[in-house]
Amino acid sequence: MVSKMKANPELLKIREEIDRIDSELIPLFIERMKCSENVARIKIAEGMQVLDKEREKKVLEKVRERAGEYGDSATILYASMMSLSRARQYQMIKGGNEIETLEKTAERNIRSDGRIFCQGAEGAYSHKAALRFLKEIGSENVDIVRFRPTWRDVFEAVDKGEAEFGVLPVENSSAGSVHDVYSLILKYRLYIIGVVSMKISHCLVAKGHGKITKVISHPQALAQCSSYIYKNGLEKEEFSNTAEAAKYVSQSSEEGIAAICSEEAAKEYGLKIIGRDIQDMVYNMTRFVILSKRPILPEDANKIGLCFSLPHKSGSLYSILEMFAVNGLNLTKIESRPIPGSKFDYSFYLDFTGNIHDVRTKDLIGMLQQELPGFSFLGNYKEIEG
Repeated sequence: MVSKMKANPELLKIREEIDRIDSELIPLFIERMKCSENVARIKIAEGMQVLDKEREKKVLEKVRERAGEYGDSATILYASMMSLSRARQYQMIKGGNEIETLEKTAERNIRSDGRIFCQGAEGAYSHKAALRFLKEIGSENVDIVRFRPTWRDVFEAVDKGEAEFGVLPVENSSAGSVHDVYSLILKYRLYIIGVVSMKISHCLVAKGHGKITKVISHPQALAQCSSYIYKNGLEKEEFSNTAEAAKYVSQSSEEGIAAICSEEAAKEYGLKIIGRDIQDMVYNMTRFVILSKRPILPEDANKIGLCFSLPHKSGSLYSILEMFAVNGLNLTKIESRPIPGSKFDYSFYLDFTGNIHDVRTKDLIGMLQQELPGFSFLGNYKEIEG
C-alpha cells in the first residue's frame, strides 16, 4: 500500500544521502578488513594471539565516547566489525588448532562393535531409540543393548569405555528439555554422534481391569500425560523410568496401581493396556542423543553441538550468537545451565545446522574454540526419524 503512494520529495532526498554515505562506507570497510589481514600476517610471524581484549576494550570505549548519544549503537557496530576482523584473521592463521586436527582425523562412518547402554529396562523408550539407531547403521545385533539404573551410570559407562555408545533422552516436544541430561552432557563432554527422534505413545497399564487409583512413571511421562491423570483423579508417583515402572507394577501386590509406559513395555512385563495414547499432545516426540567417547563425523551430518562458558555480563552471549547469523547458520537449540560453585556464571549448550567439513563452519568453530572458556565441540551428526 505504502509503495504505491507518491514518495515524499524530502524522504527521497534523505535516502539519496544515505546511499551516498553507504557508497563511502563500503570501501572504508574493505580497507579496514585489509588492515586486519596485515595484522594477521604480523601475528603469524610473531606467534601472537588473535584476540587482544585490552585493545578491543579501548577501541570500544573511544567509539562510545566519540559517538555521543549514538554511543551504544556505535559500540555494537564496532564490536561486530572487530568480530568479523578476528574471523578473517583466524581464517588466515588456521592450521594446527584442535578443531582442524579433529576434522581431519575423526572417523567418518558409524559402526557398532561394542555394547550400547540405555537407562531403565527392556521396553523403555530409550531402548526403542537404541534399536532404531542400530537399524540405521545396518547392525542386526540387538543383543548388544544393555541397561543401567540412572542417566549418570550411562554417562559413566561410556566415559570409562565400558560401553561404545549411550542413548539418552534430551528433549520432548510437549514437556521440554530433560535438564538433568543436559547438565551431564556439559559435565562429561562426550561426543554426540547421532540423534533419534521417536514418536512417544503412552499407555496406561496394570495387572488387571480393577479400579486404578495411583499411577507411577518417569516425571517426563507424568508431565506428558498430566491432563489424563487429572481428569481421572489419579494419584501420581515419580519413578526412575517408564519401563522400570511397568516392571514394578508387574511384581507389585499393591491394589489399584498402574504405570505409564510404552506398549512394548506392557508386553514385556505381561501387563494389560487400560488406555492407549493417553498423552496430552497427539504430536508427542522425544529426541534421544547417541553418545560416544570417540568422535565420529559423517560426511553428510547436518547438525552441530557445542558447549562453552560465559560470564554473566551484558552482551557476552549476543556477541557469540551474532557470529552464527553472520555465517548464515541457523540455531536450533540453546540451553543454559549454572556452573556449580560460581556466582551467576553459565555454561551454554548450542545446536545449529551445519557441517564441520564446510570450511567456513570449521573456521567459525575453530575461532570459538580459541576464544571461549570451557569450550567443547560435542559433535556433528544426523537426526534419525524413529
